[in-house]
Amino acid sequence: MELTQEDVKILNSNIGLKHLLSKKKIDLKKVLEETKFELALREIQAELVKMQLWIIANNKKLMVLFHGGDSSEKSGIIRKILAHNNPRHYRVEVNLPHLSKEMNGEWYFKKFVEKLPQEGEMVFWDRSWYNRATIEPVHGLCTKAEYDQFMGQVNEFESMLTEAGITLVKFYFNISKKEQARRLKEVKSSPLTKWKLTPLDELSEELWEEYEKYKEAMMVKTNTSHAPWIEIKKEKREEELITAARHLLSLMPYH
Repeated sequence: MELTQEDVKILNSNIGLKHLLSKKKIDLKKVLEETKFELALREIQAELVKMQLWIIANNKKLMVLFHGGDSSEKSGIIRKILAHNNPRHYRVEVNLPHLSKEMNGEWYFKKFVEKLPQEGEMVFWDRSWYNRATIEPVHGLCTKAEYDQFMGQVNEFESMLTEAGITLVKFYFNISKKEQARRLKEVKSSPLTKWKLTPLDELSEELWEEYEKYKEAMMVKTNTSHAPWIEIKKEKREEELITAARHLLSLMPYH
């Protein structure tokens, strides 16, 4: 591998040397990629701290939704995005799909309204109300009437949020079927990550086409001017993270 002067400078940095010394067998290309990613991530994390300080100082309200196929790095991206932010001024909420129907008669959006961001606060959703547009109908966890009602109400609901001064950001991480299968295999084989798997994940490959059908219908119906979808198509985890974080920074006029 031929290195440029810039590559040599990067490898000789503290972070570059850390990655070089951590390897028994050195692959310069891989070490260079890891170092560049960490340097870019640190720069982005510093900007995210500035963005949060601006949100606090100006009493802004930010809500970010993370959706995507199984094994897209939703929770990992949220964790790394917030690694250096002030936890007193953000919340991470999780909307896991229930394995049985919840027929409690409540308005579907009620539990989300109860967790809206306050002034000076950021709320990040690892899956959100959009479970009803994709996961629930695919696995029969809602009725067709409930699905149709959701699709008829969601745009108006989001319009009310933005009119109330909430900046609503909707990310969808789109990886290929082949990459999803590779990541699921990786998760299964590691004792540190196999706990993440749910019965629904086990069915994801055979239900790929069904997921795609509902995902496309969701995109067409709910990609509005006040709350557009930001679709990220990256096969590498690092590229998913960098792209999402940079896009989030570009949406907030914190400078």
